[in-house]
Amino acid sequence: MSVREDYFKRGVSANMEDQIRTDIPYAEIAETMKKTLNLRGSPVAVKFAKSPEAIPGGVGPIDEMARHCQMVSRARLDGEIFYATADKFACMGAAWALGLKELSKDLSTGEFYYVRGKFESWAACMRTIQQAPHAPPLKTYATVYAPLEKTPFDPHVVLIIAEPRAMMRLAQATLYRLGGRIESSMTGYQSLCADATVQPYLTGRVNFSLGCDGARRFSGMEETEMVMGIPAEALPEFAQSLERLIDTPWSVQK
Repeated sequence: MSVREDYFKRGVSANMEDQIRTDIPYAEIAETMKKTLNLRGSPVAVKFAKSPEAIPGGVGPIDEMARHCQMVSRARLDGEIFYATADKFACMGAAWALGLKELSKDLSTGEFYYVRGKFESWAACMRTIQQAPHAPPLKTYATVYAPLEKTPFDPHVVLIIAEPRAMMRLAQATLYRLGGRIESSMTGYQSLCADATVQPYLTGRVNFSLGCDGARRFSGMEETEMVMGIPAEALPEFAQSLERLIDTPWSVQK
């Protein structure tokens, strides 16, 4: 009996909270994504840990305060694996969206973005914040990050930062099996946190986002790049779809 099978038979386990029932070959899927999408860096695994016991064994805390987008970048480009509690978040908006903190007064009223010249009125800002995807406040103990090929935990969401050509292929992979249309929700604010991480976590559907000022200024996200969030449960089908699409005679190759 595997560790995963034993876990589900017993129903409890220290540091194995919120497991996915199916064994997913994360390293293999990461390699498929890197190859088919020509990625700069790795797909990033993100977990919403509900308690200290949900932190995977051997994973330590981040060494300094940072923004969520910076944490994603450290996993994506530097291969780091770590977790971050609320006190390590330098961005209040991300900490709230991810469920680590309560919404601050200046965000809830609209003042925060208004004084920075981002909206015509406090009300416009307030409407945007109220509609932002966000996990239940104070229900997340920590967020955990790893490059997908090295992840020691089952993530909730996997983030891919890539150029539009790769995003086109990801959109096609989204529709490969059942077809239809893709509806993405974004604002140009809180892109890597609310749009790409929380939205797929809450809805179980992929979401594309164009990036935001913070991500492009602080995380190394280039002008030519976008971000997509994928619920981890969908990864095997995504990887299979990508491989099949790349082999079609009309595929656009670099």
